[in-house]
Amino acid sequence: MNQQPDSFGRNPGRRPEARRHFHEELSELKAKLLNMSAHAQEAVEMAVDAALTGDAALAAQVIAGDRTVDALELGIEETVVDLLATQQPMARDLRLLLAAMKIANDLERVGDHAVNIAQAAERLLRTRLFLAPEPELAEMARRARAMLSGALDAFVRGDAQLGREICRQDDAVDALRNSVFRVLLTHMMEDPRSIGPGMQLFLVSRNLERVADLATNIAEDVVFLVEGKTIKHHAEETPPPDAAPGTPGSRTA
Repeated sequence: MNQQPDSFGRNPGRRPEARRHFHEELSELKAKLLNMSAHAQEAVEMAVDAALTGDAALAAQVIAGDRTVDALELGIEETVVDLLATQQPMARDLRLLLAAMKIANDLERVGDHAVNIAQAAERLLRTRLFLAPEPELAEMARRARAMLSGALDAFVRGDAQLGREICRQDDAVDALRNSVFRVLLTHMMEDPRSIGPGMQLFLVSRNLERVADLATNIAEDVVFLVEGKTIKHHAEETPPPDAAPGTPGSRTA
């Protein structure tokens, strides 16, 4: 006997073929996110190359290509809204759709940071003074892209352990940012002419740090998706507000 829709118009006895179709749509949504991530990672790589090599054409290509990333975000949002409206998912499926929309927004911001780096590359060209702590910036870019790729891999696989590992990698990118700042500061103190290009390169490092932060956000969302547990702002390390002194997880003065 067929079950009747409830008072909200939902059918709790959704047919197996409908459920199968829903999971096919979820797989397509994950594929769209991976495609968007690939575009964002490529934009970051090209922008950093433009900054380190002084390639104006490459910088312009990154800036023009940002429209593609924006369009991909809009397409993913439309897919998520449609699935929320037509499938009315519950529990983990609902968390997955909400996480997908947030991840798309984070990836769009990665694209924006790539544009910021490309614009800094264009300003560097106008200073006519080449100054680049290449090893540190190149390593920052490599690690940030690897974190982004790993975070999306964790999302697709539903791997909370990998998500936590990505979060731990953020400290290494922050340390490289500090190293870049020290190198640039030394150059600027030795030669005032390097202040302009030095500030532009610091902006490059700052944007790469933000890319790593966004990868961390995605990894944290993966943990929430898989375990329903929030680890943002070191939530796992923070004791509950009503923990009594002397109990596990409580803090003493």
